[in-house]
Amino acid sequence: MLEELSIRNYALIDSITLTFRSGFNVLSGETGAGKSIIVGSLGFLMGGKAEIDVIRSGCEDASVSAVLSVNKNNTDVTDWLAARDIECDEDTIIVRRNIKKNGKSSIYIQNVPVTRQDLTEFTSLLFDLHGQHNHESLLKKDSHRIFLDRFAGIEDEVKDFSKTFLELTDKRKSMESSLKSEREREERLEILNYAVDEITKAGIHTGEIRELENELQKLSDFEKLAGFINTAAVNFTEGEHSCLSLARKAKNALDSAAAVDSSLGEINRRLENLYYEAEDIAGDFRSYKDALSFDPQRLEEVNERLSLLYKLKKKYAKDLQSTGNEEEAVLQYKTTAQAEIEALSCAEENREKLKTEISVLEKVIVSKAQNLKEKRTAASAKLGGIICGILKNLGMPNARFQVSILPRQNAGQTSYGPYGAEDAEFLISANTGEPLKDLSKIASGGELSRVMLAIKTALLKDEGADINRKEQEGVETLIFDEIDAGIGGEVALKVGEYLTKIGKFKQIFCVTHLASIAVRADNHFKVEKRTEGGRTYTGIGPLSAEGRRKEIARMLAGDSGAAALAHADDLMQKYSKRSS
Repeated sequence: MLEELSIRNYALIDSITLTFRSGFNVLSGETGAGKSIIVGSLGFLMGGKAEIDVIRSGCEDASVSAVLSVNKNNTDVTDWLAARDIECDEDTIIVRRNIKKNGKSSIYIQNVPVTRQDLTEFTSLLFDLHGQHNHESLLKKDSHRIFLDRFAGIEDEVKDFSKTFLELTDKRKSMESSLKSEREREERLEILNYAVDEITKAGIHTGEIRELENELQKLSDFEKLAGFINTAAVNFTEGEHSCLSLARKAKNALDSAAAVDSSLGEINRRLENLYYEAEDIAGDFRSYKDALSFDPQRLEEVNERLSLLYKLKKKYAKDLQSTGNEEEAVLQYKTTAQAEIEALSCAEENREKLKTEISVLEKVIVSKAQNLKEKRTAASAKLGGIICGILKNLGMPNARFQVSILPRQNAGQTSYGPYGAEDAEFLISANTGEPLKDLSKIASGGELSRVMLAIKTALLKDEGADINRKEQEGVETLIFDEIDAGIGGEVALKVGEYLTKIGKFKQIFCVTHLASIAVRADNHFKVEKRTEGGRTYTGIGPLSAEGRRKEIARMLAGDSGAAALAHADDLMQKYSKRSS
């Protein structure tokens, strides 16, 4: 629901902020006062094409923003927001749109920047604008099927059908994929089996490449290594002046000194530990030195093994994710290849299983589609009759309205889509002798507005039955402009009556020149034009009880004289909710 609307520098509007309530809201005013500007600003906020001409002269930009309350049960809205990580603040959404003189514009839902397409998608879930050339939902043939399904009460069944249809589509794709040529399958199996065999025979283990690279370095630099070891041996373990020999002499001397002076005991103990540690190191060092030898055959073996591992890495690990270990990446390829081999080897078995599943789902689809067709066919006749009756009351006495069921076919065969085996289309003949035509062929914005009013009325209540829950949860705000074009008298009263009915469950905005419609409003706003300081301004505001009385009188007689006021009082007493 639209709770607040702020407009700045838009056309003749300088700056206004309006607060709205639920129910039936009327906007009235003299011809040329700027009612169309208000509707235009709403169209701009709903994603309409932005022209820099709408910027008030002398200003750099124009902006329109709105505070919207969102019904938690409107899952279309909540799902849309959730998919884009946009959060409601206490079920409230703020939408802003701005356009600058250079043509650049910005759009925000909450504080999240969005595209114009996003804005159009989002606002279409909350608003329906009907007037002039704005009949988006009514002129989209896809929406006709949605209206019909809502009237028939089969939306949940349609969702269930769509789920089954999607499952069938996925399985058919899997079948198509599995039916690749046998030659391609055999070639792929040959490649995979060779790879698995090659990796298995190699018998690689994790960390092997690093180990072999270290060993290769040792073997390749053997002469250097041997020289370093000999030097270390001479200085540490061999000869009269080696570290170990000198440490032994120092230990013996300090043992004797400690026997004389007990205060040297701690130092002596530390030197003793150092000596024994040196002896341990010397033992390990001698073992390493004695085992040190050059093996040219081992050097060749290491080079060959590394060459094989590098080849496997290049062939099987280059495109795989791993933990950084080359061997793991190669083994990962082997695991993946084995799984694919199993899948390809079981392709025939899987195809038979898929064939059975597809056959079962096809039968389910046919059954469910037939059920939807029967319910749509029954509902189409009923809905067409109800709408036709309402249109007669709305000043279209010769109108014929038909909900046409269009079977989906391909090459003479029934074709199933995600919503069933048929589409729906609304057809109308507004005048006697004229054939039924597509709704888009209707030239009059007022007629289209009345058609939408009739559809909404039919969806809200079905011959005394409970209010359609889904309709209440759908679009929450309806805007009607030019709905009173070419009507008056009893027809105008009927239009007001139907708007009042819908206003009990929806927020309605209606721009009207007719007092017999305006008198039924829950909330009445007047649009006025004024001139100050050589500039023209359009303003709008809610009317007080007395202000509303005078506005109804003006709409009746063009002035607020005594006779007009008396007539206004009669109408308000008879039809106004405020006086009832």
